[in-house]
Amino acid sequence: MAREMTVYTSPLVERNASREMAELFGPDSKFRTWRRIWLELARAQKKLGLKITEAQLRQMEQHLEDIDYKKAAAYEQKLRHDVMAHIHTFADAAPKAAPILHLGATSCDITDNADLILMRRGMEILAGKLACLIDRLGRFARQYRALPTLGFTHFQPAQLTTVGKRATLWAYDFAMDLEELERRIQELPFRGIKGTTGTQASFLALFGGSHSKVRRLEQMVAGAFGFSKVCAVTGQTYPRKLDKLIVDVLASIAQSAHKMCNDIRLLANLKEIEEPFESSQVGSSAMAYKRNPMRCERATGLARFVLSLAASPAMTASVQWLERTLDDSSNRRIVLAESFLAVDGILEILINVASGLMVYPRVIAAHVEAELPFMATENILMAAVKAGGNRQELHERIRVHSHAAAAQVKQYGKKNDLLERLRNDPAFAKVDFRKVLNPKEYIGRAPEQVDEFLRGVAAPIRRRYRRQLKHTAQLKV
Repeated sequence: MAREMTVYTSPLVERNASREMAELFGPDSKFRTWRRIWLELARAQKKLGLKITEAQLRQMEQHLEDIDYKKAAAYEQKLRHDVMAHIHTFADAAPKAAPILHLGATSCDITDNADLILMRRGMEILAGKLACLIDRLGRFARQYRALPTLGFTHFQPAQLTTVGKRATLWAYDFAMDLEELERRIQELPFRGIKGTTGTQASFLALFGGSHSKVRRLEQMVAGAFGFSKVCAVTGQTYPRKLDKLIVDVLASIAQSAHKMCNDIRLLANLKEIEEPFESSQVGSSAMAYKRNPMRCERATGLARFVLSLAASPAMTASVQWLERTLDDSSNRRIVLAESFLAVDGILEILINVASGLMVYPRVIAAHVEAELPFMATENILMAAVKAGGNRQELHERIRVHSHAAAAQVKQYGKKNDLLERLRNDPAFAKVDFRKVLNPKEYIGRAPEQVDEFLRGVAAPIRRRYRRQLKHTAQLKV
């Protein structure tokens, strides 16, 4: 039996996350980033006057990607230290650079900065997918901007809205998430090159007590990776609160996804809107007629997972002792990567769903027709008053007729006959029932709100992320 069928593999990778995100948080990406940091550190040190040769830098540059993982594993088995294992492995590949490799640095100068580089790239990937999702929901909203549908409060029929307006509620949640994600990307600092306890003592010694060169070293390495900000101060690690801030944004995306998917699942039960359903897809192993909302169900499951993960970075940040403790390491290796992988999987699912939502206007219209008589009573009342009736007397007549009609529906399962009762009541003889019963009279500014949302919120996002809008989500199963 193949080994992959006998040992556990993460469903986040196998069934949900995109290959791009899975590779970003894979070991090869991490260790190649470590080597890039070692190279940029050495380059900056040379420019600031340390005795490092071009031959040493060139040899490091030539071996950024050809990592001997068997050798690294052997070193780690012996040394019980992953960073030292990779320092030795890199030194073996670039022996000329061995004397100056990792010069003055501590492990977190490499690992923490690498984590920030990878998470920033992960957030950029998610930002593009959020923009794509907002675009797909915006297209759907435009198509159905004026289609009246029952609004629901407490999942009880309420005033009418439109199918398109409801979609903007989902899109606006994601637009707020995108705004916050962009802020995190823009404001994310580099940990910096700060040494063992964050004092930069080792680098100060290397540069003969020159504080300006130590500051410049940090700025140069940060700039090499596109960071304009550096942590003002650190202990050995960057403040673990940064992890909390990042995962909070991911959890916010999960919240928005869960809400959207729950809405679609409810609407699927009403047979008004369904997620895409393929011609050969099976809804149930026993009930052949079933069309289960499996995509939205999967997304809500992943969303709950991300929400549960959000508590962990908060706890980690709160228990860091003095300049650092190592109980963060094993936790962060799981929480950070899996938060990104899960949210990536969620967005892949939702882009697929939003690109193929199925709407059933006749069912929607039937539901509107069944409830509209109750919702139209205020307009009927106003029309009858304008025709010369007494408001209080008319209100009482409507109240009596409404309760009688409701009893027919709830107690006997009969059709709502409120309109027939009002039409047959002489007090309402002058009311134009055809006009007051037009559903579009009850959707307010919903279509215009859709237009305004698309112009004011969605369009700027489309302009910023023009390239990412062509993304096509591929579900693995």
